[in-house]
Amino acid sequence: MLTIRDAQKPDAALIVEYIRELAAFEKLSHECVADSSLLEKWLFTDTPRAGCVMLEWEGKPAGFTLYFYSFSTFLTKPGIYIEDVYVRPDFRRKGIGKQVFQYFAEKTLDEGCGRLEWSVLDWNKDAIALYESIGAVSMNGWTIQRVTGEALKALASS
Repeated sequence: MLTIRDAQKPDAALIVEYIRELAAFEKLSHECVADSSLLEKWLFTDTPRAGCVMLEWEGKPAGFTLYFYSFSTFLTKPGIYIEDVYVRPDFRRKGIGKQVFQYFAEKTLDEGCGRLEWSVLDWNKDAIALYESIGAVSMNGWTIQRVTGEALKALASS
């Protein structure tokens, strides 16, 4: 019922549509500047910076997952970091999320990676319940740090 396939260049516009839907769900539309030409530049070139899979339920577009590789100095192995998993509302509660994480767990092991990681908004209780049910452990004590926009430019020029 669920098909997970590698995204292709013609999927770029649909991926941007999903990204905008995800931004609205996360109440972050004001931060979303997703652009299909930028996706094509970073995902569909000879040296991609990230990967993306499309989720199709019974042949219908249901969502996407965008990921990239990280590296653990302690494990001395790469890992896979899932940046976003998005399933459209009509396709939720069908087990798609669990299947996506099973897919990435297999990919992580098949590629010799040491871990699979992602972040979740603290108010997204449904997602947190799913993650706990599949054995994910919250990294309490760690906080995400980010430098972007004008602060990034200032840091670079300091």
